[in-house]
Amino acid sequence: MIRTREHRRTRLGFVLTVLASVVTVAGPARAADPSPASGAPVNDPAARALLLEMASFIARAPGLRVTIRSEYDAIQADGQRIEFGERRQILMQRPDKLRVEVERSDGERGSVLFDGRSITVFKPAENVYARVEKVGTLDQALVYMVRDLHATIPLARMFTTEFPASLDKRATSVMLVEEFSLFDVPTDHLAVRSAEVDMQLWIARGKEPLPRRVVITYKNAPGQPQFRADLYDWKIGASADAAEFAFVPPAGAERIMYLAPRPPADAPAASNGELR
Repeated sequence: MIRTREHRRTRLGFVLTVLASVVTVAGPARAADPSPASGAPVNDPAARALLLEMASFIARAPGLRVTIRSEYDAIQADGQRIEFGERRQILMQRPDKLRVEVERSDGERGSVLFDGRSITVFKPAENVYARVEKVGTLDQALVYMVRDLHATIPLARMFTTEFPASLDKRATSVMLVEEFSLFDVPTDHLAVRSAEVDMQLWIARGKEPLPRRVVITYKNAPGQPQFRADLYDWKIGASADAAEFAFVPPAGAERIMYLAPRPPADAPAASNGELR
C-alpha cells in the first residue's frame, strides 16, 4: 500500500500540514570535479561567496513574492519512491507579515497567514480555519511554527534573516559545478554539503542572485529521499496592502481547534524540503 501524506487522514491534519511541498537521457556523461582523494571537503571560496551572496540578498529584502513548485519523495516500505508535489505562492513583508497560498498535487488548497499577531490556516474546501495567537516577527513566527507546532514548511529557513549565518555554519563543502544556461537567465550551479544533506542550487547571475532551483538529498534518511523545487516569478521589494495578510472568515466558516501533530517516527520532517 502506498504510504500517503499523514495530513490526508483528517481535516485537522490537512489544516496543520498546510503550514508545511532525473530523468537521464542519452548523451555524453559529465561529472563535476570530484572531492580530493583524501575525502576532505571541497571549499571553493568563490563558490561559497556566491552562496552567501544569495542568502544575504534574500535576508536583506524588505519584502518579496515568489512561486515555488516542489516535489518530494515518499519512500515506501518496499523501497519504492512515490513523488508528491505542491505549488506555493508566497508573499512576505518584513518584519512581521506572511501569506502563503498552497495547492497540492491532488488539487487540495489551503492558505497560511501571519499578521504579526496571530497565525491562521484555512482550508476552503471544508470552510474551516484554525488560529493561534503569536505576537512577534516573521523570524519568530517561522521558528514557532516549525519547533512548537511541528508544522512542515518547505525552505522555511530561506525566509529568515538568519539564513546567511545558518547556511555558512552548516555548509561543510561548497563548489561550483558549472555555469548553467537553460533557465531564462544565466545561473551558477552550486553543490553544497552538510552533515545531514547534499544540496544543489542554481543561482541567477547578476544584480538579483536569487535561487531558481533547489535539490536536497537527505543522505542520512532511509532511502535517501529528495526534495526538488523550482522558484520563479520572484519580485523583490514587493509592496502589499495590510489586507493581504488579514484573514476574514468567509460566511459560514467554522473555527476549529489547533492541535500540533506528532511527527511519524519513520518519516523525518526533512523529507519534504524543510530546512532545519
